[in-house]
Amino acid sequence: MRRLSTLREQIKGWEDLRQQVADALELLEMAEAEEDEETLAELATEAEALAEAVDRRELSLALSGEHDQGDAILAIHAGEGGTEAQDWAQMLLRMYLRWAERHGYKTTITDQTPGEEAGIKSVTVEVEGPWAYGYLKGEKGNHRLVRISPFDASRRRHTSFAKVEVLPLLDDDIEIEIHPNDIRIDVFLSGGAGGQNVQKNATAVRLTHLPTGIVVTCQNERSQTQNRETAMRVLRSRLYEIELRKKEEQEAQLRGEYVKAGFGSRIRNYVLHPYQMVKDERTGYETGNAAAVLDGDLDPFIDAWLRMQIGETA
Repeated sequence: MRRLSTLREQIKGWEDLRQQVADALELLEMAEAEEDEETLAELATEAEALAEAVDRRELSLALSGEHDQGDAILAIHAGEGGTEAQDWAQMLLRMYLRWAERHGYKTTITDQTPGEEAGIKSVTVEVEGPWAYGYLKGEKGNHRLVRISPFDASRRRHTSFAKVEVLPLLDDDIEIEIHPNDIRIDVFLSGGAGGQNVQKNATAVRLTHLPTGIVVTCQNERSQTQNRETAMRVLRSRLYEIELRKKEEQEAQLRGEYVKAGFGSRIRNYVLHPYQMVKDERTGYETGNAAAVLDGDLDPFIDAWLRMQIGETA
């Protein structure tokens, strides 16, 4: 019923837009015949608004995936490079949190491993809000940073990598079979802040899926039960992503298409020295305002990727 309601809204939106265009064309014909300059000026403004509306509608065509309307799980992992890479992972976390804040999305950090000196080794965030997964799904891949390292006394230029994962936060009605014997559950003291309850009780939960080797940790909640439920949600999403990727690769091979090996292809470069630029390797979109991007201004990159998907599937 939810899917049906969404489709009806989409169809109504297109039909309303089509009627607005028809009405504007009819009015244009009359204004030209009467040489009504005032109406022609108003129609020019209306035409711009209609063009923007069509543009937004076309962009929505790229958000037609099964889980695009739903919430997302965002995970960031520092690459090789020690403190420099861990600081870069922290910068990416801030960037995505700021982006989510701009869109009114709720974010919850369910697990975070701090770096030895600065930054973070890894973090998992639940992003809740309409179309969160649809907008974020194109962000998965390796993100590359080039800058003068603040941790290098010689002020040399460093290149760092961090991997971003984006998974759909699955509804409970989507069945993913997980056999109890395939899971090892470990509990331990939470490593972060949380008051006396966290310090005294083993509330953090680590799930290991033995057949795949996937490890999921959650230490955000005070209750061990809540942490276990959250960890199971993340595990279900990771297993679903594996099956989805296998299916896509099989379909691509049947079509005779080249299947890119691995998950970690580099998708974006962030250069802060000797010049400032952020460039997407897939779409070619770039900007010289790196500070704005790192402050959460990601929409131009997300829009460019979504439009590229429309072109590939058309």
